[in-house]
Amino acid sequence: MTARPHPPIAERWFDSRQVAPGLTLFWEPHIHPWYRANIWHVAGRDLDLLIDTGMGIGSLKAALGPLADRPILAIATHGHVDHMGGHHEFERRAIHGLEAEALSTLAEDRTLALGFRDYPDAVTALPHAGWELSAYTLKAAPATRILNDGDRIDLGGSSLTVVHLPGHSPGSIGLFDGKTGVLFSGDALYDGELLDDLPHSDVEAYAGSMERLRRMAAGRIHGGHRDSFDHPRMVTLIDQYLAGKRRQGCPSDAL
Repeated sequence: MTARPHPPIAERWFDSRQVAPGLTLFWEPHIHPWYRANIWHVAGRDLDLLIDTGMGIGSLKAALGPLADRPILAIATHGHVDHMGGHHEFERRAIHGLEAEALSTLAEDRTLALGFRDYPDAVTALPHAGWELSAYTLKAAPATRILNDGDRIDLGGSSLTVVHLPGHSPGSIGLFDGKTGVLFSGDALYDGELLDDLPHSDVEAYAGSMERLRRMAAGRIHGGHRDSFDHPRMVTLIDQYLAGKRRQGCPSDAL
């Protein structure tokens, strides 16, 4: 049997594009679409946010360039490997209390890191010579701030409110700007096939979160995976989920 060739060395680990003034999307193009999460940089007057930090394989801080020199709070929408892997690079780190164990202990039944190591074609390139998927581990990054439903995160001149959206995981959150209608929904809702059968998922809680989202006046939704969407699409996705029409799993054509 012919041995499979090693993936090439990536020229760069992150790609990015500006989505709106003060909002930049980063992603890891060489990660399998099942694990390739959206990383949102939100610029504020006094504080910037990183909403999720990817796998922690390449240096997100280096990819930020001059943005890394500003005060940054890294927020994990939940404690799965594709959303908090880069948290260790940042001094200020936040997560919901029900997910805090994932950042501090890195328990693999919480982070799902084992599934990534065992996933076929998990990466299509290497971050540097000698990197081995079998040796992939997370670095502990205990939260410096515990988030709860209704907490307000002040950026200076603007703010985001924490919305607890359990179901995908116990402490999944969204972040909502009530003035602009922008919602960062994490893995609670994105334009793809939603996961509610993972360890610690709760279908009944997920349905409750969907009902809550449906009542929100969100005009633009930036999810944890795939492309952003508007309110009518949000309602369609929610109604389809509640009707039991959404299949399990992220699609292969995710961003």
